[in-house]
Amino acid sequence: MMKANKNLFLVVFLIVCCAFKWPKENITVYSIGDSTMSKANTADNYPGRGWMQMIDPFFDESVKVVNQGASGRSSKSYRDEGHWNKVITRVKAGDYVFIQFGHNDAKEDSLRHTDPQTTFKENIQNYVNEARAKNANPILFTSIVRRKFDKKGKLVDTHGEYVTVVRKLAAEMDVPLIDLNKMTAEVVENLGPEESKKLYIYVEPGVTAKLPNGKKDDTHLCEAGAIKVAELAIKGLRDIKSPLVEYLKNDGEKVSPIK
Repeated sequence: MMKANKNLFLVVFLIVCCAFKWPKENITVYSIGDSTMSKANTADNYPGRGWMQMIDPFFDESVKVVNQGASGRSSKSYRDEGHWNKVITRVKAGDYVFIQFGHNDAKEDSLRHTDPQTTFKENIQNYVNEARAKNANPILFTSIVRRKFDKKGKLVDTHGEYVTVVRKLAAEMDVPLIDLNKMTAEVVENLGPEESKKLYIYVEPGVTAKLPNGKKDDTHLCEAGAIKVAELAIKGLRDIKSPLVEYLKNDGEKVSPIK
């Protein structure tokens, strides 16, 4: 009789344990990079958005997104100007650091320029190592593509080694990689030269006081484009089986109207 009671207690205990959901630990996701991910000022109907600016709705309430991307910065100037220090001093064990540089590293000015095989590579390595030293989780992202087509309607690569170096570093340092360059290239190419404008800032004169003459920008994203790239980043998290997947909303898999 006692043995039967013990077995019954064990069964009930296991059922209760399986039904009980332990509360998730609150974590913070920091992002460092350039204007393609940073938080744009949307005052005066400005159409630009960074993709990290649109990623919040994909996560549940356990995740706090701190978007520290900074417009116009390279892997060099981001640190030199003190942006990285503001991030790394706040990072704690278990947090995530999304790292995306490359767009501005090719600029010729001495404040931003880096060589892909030397200084750029060293900068990315340092960001990864310093995040790991805080027991945080770095994730590398390659730069999103610019909308540049040749006369035959073929997408032209504008990032070169700044993308390939990140891919190689991810493998060498065993860092999770989300290849946004490849993913956005596929989307932009599939949309083609005309339809792909829907991803970027193409605004007519008079729409916003910030751009009185309108603008045709093949680098920076509009709201629909930023949502699409955020969606691709979430797909990337699923593809690499990141623990962050546990913090995604079930209905947050696809929200972009752009296929």
